Amino acid sequence: MEHEVADSREAWEANAVFWDAAMGDASNAFHRQTVRPGVTDLLNPQPGDFVLDVACGNGNYAAYLAERGVDVLAFDFSPRMIELARCRQERYTDRIEFVVADATDADSLRSLARARPFTKAVSNMAIMDIAALDNLFDAVHRLLVEDGIFVFATQHPCFVTRTERYSTPHSYRGEAIPGQPQEHLYFHRSLQDIFEACFTHGFVIDGFRGSCFAAEREIPAVIIVRARKVASERRLR
Repeated sequence: MEHEVADSREAWEANAVFWDAAMGDASNAFHRQTVRPGVTDLLNPQPGDFVLDVACGNGNYAAYLAERGVDVLAFDFSPRMIELARCRQERYTDRIEFVVADATDADSLRSLARARPFTKAVSNMAIMDIAALDNLFDAVHRLLVEDGIFVFATQHPCFVTRTERYSTPHSYRGEAIPGQPQEHLYFHRSLQDIFEACFTHGFVIDGFRGSCFAAEREIPAVIIVRARKVASERRLR
């Protein structure tokens, strides 16, 4: 896994400037039409929320939340991407803290704890880019308030893959935006494996969306999941 994390970080460091330019201030049509509406519906951000933004990229969704009175701690494992996010979202420094952290590393994730607990967590199209999920889901559960939620969007594992394997977890290289400097690693997991990561680490799933990019196409490209932290006493029953 360490080798895959290093390879993945290298690709995103190489792609950071290209991705920041491609996403701009508003993100691309895919994110605006296919990802953001469903994520926001399930997240239901409210003024006063404190949200952990996992693998935040250039910070556009963090800015979207900040505009709605939400405080955000946003992290990514690419130092270059965080540098670009801080620059692009400079007007929101009173609401957003950007930090470098690795979603696969337990010590790195522990460093995200703040005096104020997180009410919610979110991840937009990054679960499929993360080499291992156990440390992330464990940390998010620990960092959230009781009954807090983690909403994540990721590519639909049944319909979006470059291989013919579904049940067996595996990685492959691909290009998300045509022309990006390097292909990056995707980590395929079945729906069962994604849901199991939630259940193993103390979440229940109480919201789910399948989202299509083109209105005339009924095959969903994205799944959006709301995982809710189960109170400790309820887990013991």
